Amino acid sequence: MDGTLIIFWAFAGLAVVSALSCITRRSPVASALWLVVTLFSLAALFVLLDAQFIAVLQVLVYAGAIMVLFLFVIMLLNLGRPGPTDLKGPMGLTVGVLLAGGLLVQLLGLRRAVPPPGLALAPGVIARAAAEQGMVPAVARPLFGTYLVPFEITSILLLAAIVGAVVLAKRKL
Repeated sequence: MDGTLIIFWAFAGLAVVSALSCITRRSPVASALWLVVTLFSLAALFVLLDAQFIAVLQVLVYAGAIMVLFLFVIMLLNLGRPGPTDLKGPMGLTVGVLLAGGLLVQLLGLRRAVPPPGLALAPGVIARAAAEQGMVPAVARPLFGTYLVPFEITSILLLAAIVGAVVLAKRKL
């Protein structure tokens, strides 16, 4: 086996195991730290796929800034204590299995879905654009052109979720 392939499977396995650990931990802080391991593993996979710029963005934006924000909110809301709405026992297991089944059905449906016209790229288009103008402009043009509005809507939704969580937590205190 090729050395790169061994490294790929090692980081892929680490990403899967750490993602499973993230969703199975009871402590929110432990879950957040396992998510950091998952994000670093994905960054390593991006490096193996010759997408160094995306790997650096993965580490700086997600493993750095977003995870610091998540940990700040977890510590601010004192989520270490269990709440009355935590699903435990057979009901929690049933809800988890139903959610996992729904996600699996969606993933299988996405495999058969046709990508939108803006995303239907022929093989090598991104590599050609990166070779002509560099990697940063090849990523930045679509992000701040075609996908600017969805990008900003996502950031507003994240901000609204954090503000809502703080308001709900302060109401209980």
